[in-house]
Amino acid sequence: MCFLLKSSCHPRVEEETIKSSIRDQAEGTFHEARGSVKEVVGKLSDNPKLQVEGAVEKVAGKVQAKIGQVKKVLGK
Repeated sequence: MCFLLKSSCHPRVEEETIKSSIRDQAEGTFHEARGSVKEVVGKLSDNPKLQVEGAVEKVAGKVQAKIGQVKKVLGK
């Protein structure tokens, strides 16, 4: 009977999926903010390497947040 009702037999699978999508969104938002700070600090300190590093981290954060949104919609 358990094989017919997978969701009732394995409720933790759904919880882990939801947590994964929320975690991706939160981490993505964190990396976006951290990248923005690095960009500003790089501009203020005239450090192009830090400025580019911040821009890259900001874009990576946006991608990670978007992946979290997609996972949430798909339920994965």
